Amino acid sequence: KIFMNTLKYLQSNEFLLDVDLWRLFANLEELNKISLSFLKTFFETVKEHVSKSDSPMDFSSILRTFFQGDLCQTHQIYCLNYTSAVFYLEKLKHREDFGIYLKWCEQNEQCKRLRLSELLVAPLHRLTRYPLLLNNIWKRSTDETEKGLIQSLKEKVEKSIWDLEGKVKWLDNFQKFRQLQEVIIWPQVWDRDKRFFVPECLKHGLRENSSENILSSANRLLLHEGRLTLAESTRLLDVYLFLFNDFLLITKIKRNKKKYGGSDTSLIPVCPSLTPELQSFIREGGCCTVLDQPIPLDRLILKNIEPVHVTVFSLRNAFLIQHENRYRQCIAVFLLQAVTETAKKAWMSQIEMAISKYTTRHETKKSTAFCFSVESSEI
Repeated sequence: KIFMNTLKYLQSNEFLLDVDLWRLFANLEELNKISLSFLKTFFETVKEHVSKSDSPMDFSSILRTFFQGDLCQTHQIYCLNYTSAVFYLEKLKHREDFGIYLKWCEQNEQCKRLRLSELLVAPLHRLTRYPLLLNNIWKRSTDETEKGLIQSLKEKVEKSIWDLEGKVKWLDNFQKFRQLQEVIIWPQVWDRDKRFFVPECLKHGLRENSSENILSSANRLLLHEGRLTLAESTRLLDVYLFLFNDFLLITKIKRNKKKYGGSDTSLIPVCPSLTPELQSFIREGGCCTVLDQPIPLDRLILKNIEPVHVTVFSLRNAFLIQHENRYRQCIAVFLLQAVTETAKKAWMSQIEMAISKYTTRHETKKSTAFCFSVESSEI
């Protein structure tokens, strides 16, 4: 509230007018109001019971009013905005005027030296504690009807938390992929390989088949990512790999420390769920240019480089990725090197696991489809 009210005051005096209050704090005022109302009603019941010994301690009606009412829903609205708020805060932090505002608020003794990012997460923690509160009340309740009500409320809150986790994961994944779409550059086929010649008059039609939408699938997940070195015939190339749940993408790192779109690159908003290395890389205005076509996991062959080759060919922490087409012909080979043996093992383990899950998933689909077709033919 210190951060929110201070920002409101500054904006009323025409400072930080471009800062979106909702994007930072969402429905925090409404959440405070409902939480405070819950707390007051709860303690009023206790106070009345203490002052009048014959007064019954009717907690069940209070719990029903709030937990079947707006309390969990209001929390959900706040929590769903949380990732976006952190994303927005990271963007604003680099501004001098916003930095002064943050520093001033942090010095308030009521903040107990906590930063805004640490305070914004508090309502998420509070929501997860409600089942514990209800469980403690359930343990101490002696009335069976009341116990049944509290148990049903506890289950309702737990379901609300499970639903929220699914929504947050989906939103987090959506924001991550939206950022990746901006960072990953898909070169045209004639730029990627000089063997392919296309006259200028025909290029327009080919450009319409954009590859960028490949990352827009709602079911796609990013399993592992990181920087490796690609050994080419004459040089070593810095590459960044993205392992998705259906394909592997090898990209070439292109750094750009110049101005990004005419503005300071440090102000580029970066999704907090990306790796720190990629976040730093994006802030520098860099991009990842796709080196070759995506390698589907059912067309990927992974091979370890034996220690004997390390001394002969000066390969360190190396492994091989082979791309086969649908006719099982090898169409590309990538010799990759990790910084450490541990990093190499991690990459190989992640790729093997992804291939195994992909294969299992698609075999299940095929067997299901086969069963359906047999059944329908019998019918």
